[in-house]
Amino acid sequence: MRLIKETLLATALAVCAPHIVLAAPQPVSEAPQPQSAIYIPDESDQIVQVQAQASNAALQRWIAGFRSRALSNGISARTFDRAFRNVSYNSGVIERDRNQSEFTQQIWDYLDNAASDTRVRNGQRALRQNRRVLEQIEARYGVEAEVVAAVWGLESAYGNYRGDTPIIEALATLAYDGRRGRFFEQQLIAALQILESGDTTPANMIGSWAGAMGHTQFIPTSYLAYAQDFTGDGRRDIWSDNPADALASTAAYLSRFGWTLGQPWGVEVRLPSGFDYSQSGERVKRSVSHWMNAGVRDMNGQTIPNHGEASILLPAGAQGAAFMIFNNFHVIERYNAADAYVIGVGHLSDLLRGGDRIQASWPRGYAPLSFRQKRELQRRLTRAGFDTEGTDGIIGPNTIAAIRAYQASIGVTPDGFASVDVLNRLRGR
Repeated sequence: MRLIKETLLATALAVCAPHIVLAAPQPVSEAPQPQSAIYIPDESDQIVQVQAQASNAALQRWIAGFRSRALSNGISARTFDRAFRNVSYNSGVIERDRNQSEFTQQIWDYLDNAASDTRVRNGQRALRQNRRVLEQIEARYGVEAEVVAAVWGLESAYGNYRGDTPIIEALATLAYDGRRGRFFEQQLIAALQILESGDTTPANMIGSWAGAMGHTQFIPTSYLAYAQDFTGDGRRDIWSDNPADALASTAAYLSRFGWTLGQPWGVEVRLPSGFDYSQSGERVKRSVSHWMNAGVRDMNGQTIPNHGEASILLPAGAQGAAFMIFNNFHVIERYNAADAYVIGVGHLSDLLRGGDRIQASWPRGYAPLSFRQKRELQRRLTRAGFDTEGTDGIIGPNTIAAIRAYQASIGVTPDGFASVDVLNRLRGR
């Protein structure tokens, strides 16, 4: 879903929990316009206007049909009618939804922004200003204050950019559009249930174009399952300027999925010469002692304490940083499944508590694969006998495993990195 006085790039990651980073609004020019400059609509403007009217009329028919489904899910007629008053087709929402798959960014560029000096400074200030409530949240839910603050920082720049799109309008538009209609209709019903409960009002229910809301960008179904009334005022108010309920909700979510207090999300490591790259990846879990015996060390050359089973993650292949990741990494994945996001939250939380920056270099200058190239890569891997179990353009564990197997079959380092080199080899170049 998902900028700030920190001058961050706008980022949209299409994952199970929508995460939108919103660009700061641009100021409108106050320069006076000439009195004689009269605007005359041309034919293209009229076509756009007619198309918008047709889309809105179709949406209104969809809403009329949806009404009975909403009421059968416990929504009162009064709540439904209040929620849909003044709702119209939002073409901007559809444009963002259809274009997001073309967005691509390398992990090092993402981390430059996610853990920028300014974001760290702002986060440390937010920690100081909210220290008491964050300490209370840590005590109740067993999730470190810095981790909760890091999620807050990535999701809304510590509350500065929570989104300004009417949620009911956005979800209705997306549900009607049909590309992911079932998912967004489910979210729309959940949003109406939130309104039915009285936690907020339609006018106050704003957020990202994809339906994520509040300081830490909860989608409606996650809100219903995990939102907390930490202030005790009878409402789970994640939209308030007071972030307490939203921060507690995030801690409750992470706790529910198995967060372990005191366990790192991951540790940057040095791999020994001759490391078996076929043993890297999230699916290969070994004891810390196993990795120590294999020669893996932290960046100071020291052994790593036993925090449970661990994997070796190479988010940029053999040429980038390497991490030993623990179960808390996978807990953050439940919030947002992208490795870049998980590392962003983890690394930012480390920096907020005074930890070191990532020390290894990244293969900067590398041209990322486009969405279409990623799909081509998956198709070619599958045809070559290395099944990616789908061609969705998302480089997940299945695709990484397929790349690694293909690389091993042709005698190159099996680091699982989706690169132009791998694609060109598959093309026979």
